[in-house]
Amino acid sequence: MGKFTDKGIKALTKPGRHPDGDGLYLHVAPAGTKSWVQRIVVNGRRRDIGLGPYPTVSLAQARLLSADNRTAVSEGRDPLAERREAKESARNPAASVPTFAEAASRVIELRRPTWSNPKHAAQWQSTLGTYAFPVIGNKAVDEITRSDVLSVLEPIWTDKNETANRVKQRIGTVMDWAVQHGHCSYNPAGKALLTALPPVRREERHHPALPYEHVGWAIGLVRESTANLLTKLALEFLVLTAVRSKEARQANWGEIQWERNTWEIPATKMKARRVYRIPLSDRAMGILTEAWAITGPDGLVFPAMPGGSAMSDMTFTALLRRLGIPAVPHGFRSSFTDWAEEQLTGYSEAADKALAHEEKNKTRRAYKRTDLFEKRIGLMQMWADYVAGETPRGTGKTW
Repeated sequence: MGKFTDKGIKALTKPGRHPDGDGLYLHVAPAGTKSWVQRIVVNGRRRDIGLGPYPTVSLAQARLLSADNRTAVSEGRDPLAERREAKESARNPAASVPTFAEAASRVIELRRPTWSNPKHAAQWQSTLGTYAFPVIGNKAVDEITRSDVLSVLEPIWTDKNETANRVKQRIGTVMDWAVQHGHCSYNPAGKALLTALPPVRREERHHPALPYEHVGWAIGLVRESTANLLTKLALEFLVLTAVRSKEARQANWGEIQWERNTWEIPATKMKARRVYRIPLSDRAMGILTEAWAITGPDGLVFPAMPGGSAMSDMTFTALLRRLGIPAVPHGFRSSFTDWAEEQLTGYSEAADKALAHEEKNKTRRAYKRTDLFEKRIGLMQMWADYVAGETPRGTGKTW
């Protein structure tokens, strides 16, 4: 990482900001003094964080501080807010160390703006309130030991392992916050704790999904059903666009670009917090035309009723169950993926982009920024044609 060496920094005299890499800069003042500044995006806003003067803060220390801040942001924390809280604690040494319940409440409030689904805060409060608070809720965070955390987890580790893992992760997040604020010296819910818990064999679970060959059959059943027309249109639109249920249910007319056959979902609605464009097939545009006659031109595309609020999360699931279709809405994304993998050649990456998946490798993500939109135009048309049982068409297809 980085462009600097200590020797190079000492020889640097030109005023201005000089990049080291990953958002870390050395600021050289006209008077010759040098200080570290980190540029980083926190909660969608670009912020500058001062890391201290050079050489008081060495090159190695500045890089470590910069990495810590990037980690905090990736975990949904605000390093600037945490710094302000730490300074406040230093100015008020008489302030008592918070209990675990108090610390958890503070962490939930800090993270709340970063969660796309408001249910996350309730889920945190519910799991910690049910399992952790009765055991360690009233304990000061500097008094909590690994033994205390084990007392929370052991009763549910085997029978409710998935829940237990969530509880462990959330306790760990709260204790990380406490460590960073100087309230305690270590995190008792760290990885080392797993060595004291029995291994649990976990079955891999997938969303129930149809074989892609049966998707057209399922859409036929949906169309012929007596369900509400908007519900039927919305479910078919979800299948043809391969989006998540929430994205389809909350689609807004202002997001539809008719002249470009494109649906542009704003970053605030996306899991990855980035604007996402979806090319719309002929049938998807036809669905929108039908919906427009009922709900256009403002508000939701597929409300529960014209002019009303969004459909319930269970609307699609209930319809599929009533029709005897062995799948859940999210499962159609798997059907789409399997179809692209098995029926097409050279479309794997485009299909992954169609699911709005985030590239996990940071280096690849930094250099490969294309969303393959042009290639996805043909891909989504071929998928719509396949579901409809028509002759596939599209550039570069291999069947």
